[in-house]
Amino acid sequence: MAEQVLAAVRTGPGTTELREFPMPDIPDDGALLKVEVAGICGTDVKMYAKPPFADPVIMGHENVGVIVRAGRTFSERKGLVEGDRVFAEHYVGCFRCEWCHQGEYRHCEATDWRTNPDARRYGYTSANNPYHLWGGFSQYLYLPWNAVTHRVPDGVSAELAGLVTPLSNGIEWALVTAGVGYASTVLIQGPGQQGLSQVVACKQAGASRIIVTGTTRDTARLALAKELGADDVIDVTREDALQRVLEITGGRGVDVVLDCTAGAGTAPVLLGIDALKRREGTMVVQGELAAFPDFPLKKVTEKSISIRSARGHSYRSCELALEQLASGRFPLEKLSTHSFGLEDVDRAIRTVGGEGASDVIHVSLLPWAEEA
Repeated sequence: MAEQVLAAVRTGPGTTELREFPMPDIPDDGALLKVEVAGICGTDVKMYAKPPFADPVIMGHENVGVIVRAGRTFSERKGLVEGDRVFAEHYVGCFRCEWCHQGEYRHCEATDWRTNPDARRYGYTSANNPYHLWGGFSQYLYLPWNAVTHRVPDGVSAELAGLVTPLSNGIEWALVTAGVGYASTVLIQGPGQQGLSQVVACKQAGASRIIVTGTTRDTARLALAKELGADDVIDVTREDALQRVLEITGGRGVDVVLDCTAGAGTAPVLLGIDALKRREGTMVVQGELAAFPDFPLKKVTEKSISIRSARGHSYRSCELALEQLASGRFPLEKLSTHSFGLEDVDRAIRTVGGEGASDVIHVSLLPWAEEA
């Protein structure tokens, strides 16, 4: 095995350079993952343009690879051995606090970079920290004893497994956070990788009506939404979206709104509030709006709407995502539209951000592409 590891390092806002790091010595309770695929999402685009803390950082938090070194204690604790393909969640909790004991390590202070400058989270942690390899835009990734890992089922390729993060988010937000189930009517706003993953989750859960909104630019994505199980799609630039939702639902409105528009302003939230049924509807939102001075709180309370936040995924949702990928029930491979090598990290992130290629859904970084 090589003595040096090649990685793409963010060195400043919108700037990446290739650097070599020494191959770390793996402790008895640690392991080394040879990264096969690192997915890129909208969060990477924002973190790349405006880093929230000092660089250098190896980005990449949606990581799949093969264990090439594993300490004895690591293997005993994890039930994993060298040669196993795994998906590594980006959270690295303490596993001592109340949240970790509840299985909600995503809320652990030890992995929350917003409040803890010494937090450990893949794709966010400085490469100056011990072991250096804290992001998937690298040939190898360090796995400590408290890394959260999932064995990838046989028959699921590395690139397909690279969809686990958006798919598990879709499962978590739609089924757990919003409570979508049998006979639910759902409006999904935004047909990106998160929205399309939620189409699959809602269809699998037995939703009776799935409506997806997008723009003319999303024509191909809306077509894929139909293929994945959406009953109706709406181009909000060509139709009155609220009127169409009410027509589709016989004037009743939907039970659940899932907003996946990622910073499209207040319009999707206002549409969602109006599109929800008269009483006890649920809306799941992402934290893109810094302020909402004219928020219609009176209407929300009159309709008894529950507003819940989308935040990451649970262990169970990742396991369900892997099972869904292994089932082959949906053509999920169609979500993976573009791939790049390690030397093209900058272009890959900008592609997700809307620069260059069109009809982008999920972008994969393949650190060993040149070697293949």
